[in-house]
Amino acid sequence: MDRSFFKNYTGILILINVAVFFVFLIWSYFSGPEVFTSFALQPSQILQGKHLWTIITSMFLHASLGHLVANMLSLIFLGGFVERLIGKKRYIWLYFIGGFVASMFFVLFAGVFGVSPFGAKLFGSPESLAVGASGAIFALGGLLAVLTPRLKVLVFFVIPTSMWVAMIGLTFLMWLISLGLPLNIGNTAHLGGLVAGVAYGFYLKYKYPKKTSMIARYFSQ
Repeated sequence: MDRSFFKNYTGILILINVAVFFVFLIWSYFSGPEVFTSFALQPSQILQGKHLWTIITSMFLHASLGHLVANMLSLIFLGGFVERLIGKKRYIWLYFIGGFVASMFFVLFAGVFGVSPFGAKLFGSPESLAVGASGAIFALGGLLAVLTPRLKVLVFFVIPTSMWVAMIGLTFLMWLISLGLPLNIGNTAHLGGLVAGVAYGFYLKYKYPKKTSMIARYFSQ
């Protein structure tokens, strides 16, 4: 891979995520799974004011190699584009704020609505664990859904659609999948990240109407 890739924040974030995955894989092997869970987000702990560091650390943990690969591929495609589009400083702030909002959505929805069996399946239970960069990545997608809504993308590399349809569709598709299959998907975290990205996108449209209008027109062709 070109060394210049790691001179931008997207490359650095990918490097950190990959490094953290293998560090915790080895650490957990020798010290037990408690090492991993002590850095994962758990709503019941956050609501008691405990383990607050996990709001951030959980963004860099991944449950499996497949989970890591899926998120890092998404980050390569979305992150690099967003970083060039809005600049490094805005990009890294959006990434972390999107991840923070995603964590808060997961905690609040699980704490309020996840106490029943159906609520836990739909929103996550207070005792469930959440890890992954997908909340921050959904924030990047939410921003693009506002700034480049007609940008053509391939969902799952095969389904052509526009960016705004892709982001809304993926959010609800993953929610439906989690209802039908025994998969632990942080749907409310995805929703929180998406909301953060959409909100920031509208803020930029309001602050820079001419620039954002030009961007939207250019990527609608």
